[in-house]
Amino acid sequence: MPDDAALDALLGAKTIAVVGLDTRTHRAAHEVSAYLQSQGYRIIPVPVQQPAEEVLGERAYASLRDIPEPVDLVDVFVRSEHTGPFVDDAIAIGAGAVWLQLGIRNDEAVERARAAGLVATQDRCTKVEHQRARAQGLR
Repeated sequence: MPDDAALDALLGAKTIAVVGLDTRTHRAAHEVSAYLQSQGYRIIPVPVQQPAEEVLGERAYASLRDIPEPVDLVDVFVRSEHTGPFVDDAIAIGAGAVWLQLGIRNDEAVERARAAGLVATQDRCTKVEHQRARAQGLR
């Protein structure tokens, strides 16, 4: 279970930008995003490998910095070694939190996010943690 601040950030979020979400439905980013969307979250896709105009019925953006509205949480589905610039973009846009998905770790980037005042966690799945919280009656 992530620390309380990360779980609170997830449960309190309304808008989640998903870095690495594209139209490939067999990918974890798509499955997790579809689940979060079904739970009432607004998903904003930020495709990385395969550009897309729209994913899951939402307009996609080429970068976090292109998103014209506030983002509560940035959910990152890219390899660990590629996460740094996305964390820096999350800081730049004033996101409230950064969540590096299961299997993704970048201690330096997480520390930069925390130093900038963002809640940050890594190597955790937003879908799994959300389901656990629901099972415990937290949302």
